[in-house]
Amino acid sequence: MPIEIIDPRQHANRDKRRTELLLTRRLHSWLLRYPEPGNREKMHCHNEDETFVCIEGICTMTFPDGGKAVLTPGMAALIPGGHFYELENTGSGPLILMGTRSGARETTKRILYETRENSRAAAAPPPTATT
Repeated sequence: MPIEIIDPRQHANRDKRRTELLLTRRLHSWLLRYPEPGNREKMHCHNEDETFVCIEGICTMTFPDGGKAVLTPGMAALIPGGHFYELENTGSGPLILMGTRSGARETTKRILYETRENSRAAAAPPPTATT
């Protein structure tokens, strides 16, 4: 795989919320785009370590204890696996975040705070029979 240099503001797909950048068995990276103020994700965590860098806009992260952190362009959130958070576009325009997570996307769990269940489990293919 050759080295690729990108400008995340230009690379973010304006028609999709998530644009995949790098998918390997050791790491995956993507751009998240929340086009409207108030767009958010439910509180959740992952089984892998993760980072977000704010590229454009303002992101407010909310934590289970009610704490909040605000990311503006150039700031980063470093999230150890198992820590719950919620992302929300609290700016006046689009929000673009660049995320990276250790491990392969296929083995990453997304655990919802409300239910403590893996929201990706339903999307997993059924196990195959072995003989």
